[in-house]
Amino acid sequence: MRIAPISAFNDNYIWSISTEKATGTEPMPCVIVDPGDAVPVFEWLAAHNYTIAAILITHHHYDHTGGVNDLVEHFQCPVYGPYSNKTDVITHPLHEGEQVSLLADKLVLEVIQCPGHTLDHIAFYAAPYLFCGDTVFAAGCGRMFEGEPKQYLESLDKLAALPADTQIFCAHEYTIANLQFAAAVEPNNQAIVQRLQEAKALRANHQPTIPTELAREHATNPFLRTHLPSVQHAAEAHIDKPLTTRDEVFACIREWKNNF
Repeated sequence: MRIAPISAFNDNYIWSISTEKATGTEPMPCVIVDPGDAVPVFEWLAAHNYTIAAILITHHHYDHTGGVNDLVEHFQCPVYGPYSNKTDVITHPLHEGEQVSLLADKLVLEVIQCPGHTLDHIAFYAAPYLFCGDTVFAAGCGRMFEGEPKQYLESLDKLAALPADTQIFCAHEYTIANLQFAAAVEPNNQAIVQRLQEAKALRANHQPTIPTELAREHATNPFLRTHLPSVQHAAEAHIDKPLTTRDEVFACIREWKNNF
C-alpha cells in the first residue's frame, strides 16, 4: 500500500491511498481521506499522476470536508463517511462494522465508530493501517466537541485494542505540542522525552511525524494511559481532588490539555 500525506491549511494532513505507483501516461486511481481543501489535492494529483476513485470522510468538520464538492464535481467519485445530519457531502453513509472495498478490492477497510471528538466520528481500518481523523493523534486526542468523557474513552479503548503494530494516520500535525503536554503529565517518562526530541528534529527538517505506531502511543500518549497510576496521580494533583474513575481522569486531562 502506498500512503502519502497532502498538507493543507496550517497543520492538516489529507491522505492519499493507492496500491500502485503511477509510472505511465495514464493516471492511477487513489483514495483521498478527509479533503478539507481541494486545491492541494488537485496539485498533488497533477504532480504525481493520480485520479480519485473514492473519498473517505471521518467526520463532518469543515477542515475535513471543505474540498469534497469541488473534487466530486471533477472526478465524479463516491464519498464514504458516517451517517450525519451535519454534512450533505456523503453519498455512501456507513455504520460500525461495515466494510468498504476499493481499488479493485485491493483496499478493504473496516468501519469503526468512535464518537467523542464529534458524535458522528468514524475511523477506517485496513490492517495495519488506521485512518482515524481527529479521534487519536500522535501523543494526544481531539478536543471533545460533542461527546461525553465516558463515550470518548470507550472510543479510545476500542482503537487502543487494535494490534500494537497498527500504523495511525491522523489528520493533524500536533505532535510536538502533544508531547510537551504529555511531559507535563508524566515528567519522568523517558519515552516521552526521547520522542519529543525526535519530533522536533523531524519538524526542523519539514518532515511529518505521522504516521505513528500504536505501540508508541501506549508508551507516550496520556489519553491512552489513563489506567496508569502515574497519569491518575498527575490528574489528581492538577485538579487537587481525588478521582475515582478513568472517565474522571480522562475528563480532567482533556480539560487540562485544552488550557495548556
